[in-house]
Amino acid sequence: MSDDTIRLVTIGRIIRRRWRLLTMFALVGALVGYGASLLFPPRYTTSASVLLPGTWEERELLTQTEVATSSVVVDRAAATLGWTGVSGSDLRDQVSAKATDGNIIKISGTADSPERAQRLSDQVAKEFVSYATRIASDSADPEAAEDLAALQQSVEDTSRRISKLADATDPGQTVESVQTRTELEKLRTALREAISTIKQADPVDDEAKNMVVMGSAARPTGEAPPTRTQLIAGGALLFLLSAVIGHLTAARMSRRLRGEPEIAAALGSALLGTVDVPVERPTHRPEGRGLRAWMRRLLGLDVRWDIPAPQTSGDEASRKIRYRRVFSRLRDQLPAPQRLLVVFPEGDEIARRAAGQLVVEAGSDPVLRAVAVSVSRPMVPDRGHESGALVVVSAGSWTAAELAGIAEACADAKHAVLGIVLAGPVRATRSADHPRHAAVPALASFDGELDEATGATG
Repeated sequence: MSDDTIRLVTIGRIIRRRWRLLTMFALVGALVGYGASLLFPPRYTTSASVLLPGTWEERELLTQTEVATSSVVVDRAAATLGWTGVSGSDLRDQVSAKATDGNIIKISGTADSPERAQRLSDQVAKEFVSYATRIASDSADPEAAEDLAALQQSVEDTSRRISKLADATDPGQTVESVQTRTELEKLRTALREAISTIKQADPVDDEAKNMVVMGSAARPTGEAPPTRTQLIAGGALLFLLSAVIGHLTAARMSRRLRGEPEIAAALGSALLGTVDVPVERPTHRPEGRGLRAWMRRLLGLDVRWDIPAPQTSGDEASRKIRYRRVFSRLRDQLPAPQRLLVVFPEGDEIARRAAGQLVVEAGSDPVLRAVAVSVSRPMVPDRGHESGALVVVSAGSWTAAELAGIAEACADAKHAVLGIVLAGPVRATRSADHPRHAAVPALASFDGELDEATGATG
């Protein structure tokens, strides 16, 4: 798994074989989300729109949004609302503004009730318009205004004098009189255009004075995100994804050996072959007793999820052929029929069933005795009548260090590892193809001493 690409089938396998554990994680996440919703009361948000007539540049609109959320505007709104225990600094985090298309500034207010949110947005919008208008009025230069008025009066006086000159001009239709009237009219028009240009020299102030609130803010009908439902769903989803990612990470970091060359190298012997073990459901670890074992079974932790689903098996005859091929390769290494020790890791259900089937199929040529060895404290019975050991393991269940420990235990007991048999689970096609379980009681577990009576078969 550590070198495999993570595919959807892998995630699907996690969901199928760990659905109880994932469900528990999702429930815990939902409870955490519900607890978070109790710590954060529901919030409601609404917006009031302020129209800025005229032509505004983008930077000018950004400036107005900053003004709308300034401390002066918010403090004035807080003073007008008069909410108990709520100051301008408290409202500053509950007010926001943004410029939209059409020179419209949306001022949003957030509160713990729809009524308060509506009042907050409306009041901040009103205070913004009032403050912006005041700024525009105060920014005007009084002297410049007086000069402009005086200039306008002078232009009007000049215009009247031009009219008198035009009337005093020879009313005849001579070329000179027509040209004179035309020049005077051009002069009057030029003066009026100059006055208009001076008036439009600072249009922003006039436009700022024309800001208008586009109606009252709408009363919100739903909570602002994140709502309680969103927090509960988000917590469940977060914990579920964390559980899936945890499974994938653990599988990536797993050191269990899966390849035949790696297993052979760890045990220091050659692979004699592979045998099939029919199973009806995913392989379970030893059931055990007590609360811990019961919890593991309840949550589905006794099922290996990182092992691919067993492939469909052939009939019993085809499986027996694999056992005969193992015996044939084993006989090639033995000068004469001898007694051999079949060693399999304790807790490896597939290997245990394969070892039992090997004992049954071998008969008396050679005579096999199966022994379960603990991987935590490997111990193999001393060499007696046996002339070697045959190790049976399943792929993807044990690390290199654990298998090396079994090989060292065999060497300490002076048993030469003659070969390795790799057992793999397969899905039986018919109930008649189920393996014979008569061999299972004949398997022995070595813990200091071995029961010779239950270990020998044949």
